[in-house]
Amino acid sequence: MQMTGAQIIIECLIEQGVDTVFGFPGGAVLPLYDALYQNQNRIRHILTSHEQGASHAADGYARSTGKVGVCIATSGPGATNLVTGIATAYMDSVPIVAFTGNVAVPLLGKDSFQEVDITGITMPITKHNFIVKDVGDLAETVRTAFKIAQEGRPGPVLIDVPKDVTVYTADFSPQSPEVLKPRTERLSEKSMEQALQLIKHAQRPMCYIGGGVIRAKASDELSQFLENIDSPACTSLMGVGAVSSLSPRFTGLVGMHGTKVSNMSVSACDLLVVIGARFSDRVVSKASAFAKNAKIIHIDVDPAEIDKNIKTYCHVIGDLKVVLTELNHRIAKPMEHTEWMEQVAEYKKRYPIRVDSESARSKEILKALQSVLPEGFFAVTEVGQHQMWAAQFLKHLQPGHFLTSGGLGTMGYGTGAAIGAQVAHPDARVVNIAGDGSFRMNCNELATIARYKLPVIILLMNNQTLGMVRQWQTLFFDRRYSETNLDTPIDWMKLAEAYGVKGMRISKTDDPKPILRAALDLGQAVVIDCEIPVDDKVYPMVAPGASIDEMLGVEEVGE
Repeated sequence: MQMTGAQIIIECLIEQGVDTVFGFPGGAVLPLYDALYQNQNRIRHILTSHEQGASHAADGYARSTGKVGVCIATSGPGATNLVTGIATAYMDSVPIVAFTGNVAVPLLGKDSFQEVDITGITMPITKHNFIVKDVGDLAETVRTAFKIAQEGRPGPVLIDVPKDVTVYTADFSPQSPEVLKPRTERLSEKSMEQALQLIKHAQRPMCYIGGGVIRAKASDELSQFLENIDSPACTSLMGVGAVSSLSPRFTGLVGMHGTKVSNMSVSACDLLVVIGARFSDRVVSKASAFAKNAKIIHIDVDPAEIDKNIKTYCHVIGDLKVVLTELNHRIAKPMEHTEWMEQVAEYKKRYPIRVDSESARSKEILKALQSVLPEGFFAVTEVGQHQMWAAQFLKHLQPGHFLTSGGLGTMGYGTGAAIGAQVAHPDARVVNIAGDGSFRMNCNELATIARYKLPVIILLMNNQTLGMVRQWQTLFFDRRYSETNLDTPIDWMKLAEAYGVKGMRISKTDDPKPILRAALDLGQAVVIDCEIPVDDKVYPMVAPGASIDEMLGVEEVGE
């Protein structure tokens, strides 16, 4: 049947199972928005306050569901406003498809009004991007984009559609979405056997887990694998939730703000099994000293990550769920490393996370938050000290319930991502743990929260400074606090209320628990201005260029 390009896009989205899109209209996408209006009973559109908010919302929707998130922006500045969100998704392997409008095909390349080469701009930060100049190619392009976004290592794909392409007509035939198979074409018997032999002969195995386990929905297989090889496990920031925080095998984060237990265990192990992680510089720090006593096995779906940052002894390339299932199948009898596990348990007793600050306020607040939140909550963060505290002090029991910008470190990510998670899970509690520096960047999305009556809780850890930058200035720049003070007198309660959102405050002397409980009991959006001391710090910490076992802010119990 004949359809316009705009109608074809809508039909393809519905065909792919998309129920919600996030965006902001403009001239170059008016035909698409007209088609959305005519199909509002079939697909929901969430109007954000800014295109960056739309990209982060699509990201939060995708991370919290495992489905593809979709966002839409017009040409020129609308398209460029998506760039930060696309780069965030790219660094953290999040499947989103971004649609941008552009000027009509005859006007391309002529510096037309609101024209920008968005495919050129986003080439380094997408798995693939397209510009569709023929309406007859549109349906196949959309279907291909969804496949690329999801298969193998997930990531963002951009489709740029000139305005005239959305108006022209073409034949459209509906299709069922392609069923994607796990990527195993590079999985070899030789690599599996080599990995098994290393595992069988190890006396002190350690597993370092990344976000790839969550993306592959392989947490159950990982749990069985840890039992089979009798190994402790640490995670990157992106891997938080892949192993339950309550598991006796879990040692916490690894790397710059990792636990002393994790960092010592990585340094002491004789075999490090790295699963779905990329050896980020924030984990590795001094590369020549990383896991210096261990042979390293790297298991990942993306061959480009093998030996990119750290040279490994053995690698297994393939879908993590498939690889872990096969490894579990081949381990006939669970192994025992009693002495090693006892040593790790002793590390845990000796090196609890130290809270070295004017007070233990950040820990106290987050523990109180945990105590009042229902099961299945989603914790979203901005970027900074509060992000690390949320990773350290909250108990993360389920994969995909901790949403944070790890690779790009995007301040302003959390509010949009919380919107996406809340829209995807209307009955769940979603809390955005924010810093005042990050929140001020995209606090305009309070308008979106209010418009759609989303019961998002924003816990604003307000120290009136760029806390993480100030921490570095304190430790490494002789307390020269250049442009990090945020002591402008902003009344966050009044700001929230101006948007129609409830505002509350927790002072430095308040018991946080009853206030947090009251906020949750309201069942609506609340901004909680939570005062914390200006010099609360995130510890432990590895100084730049140091080995990960050389940590600042660590004390042994009894010292």
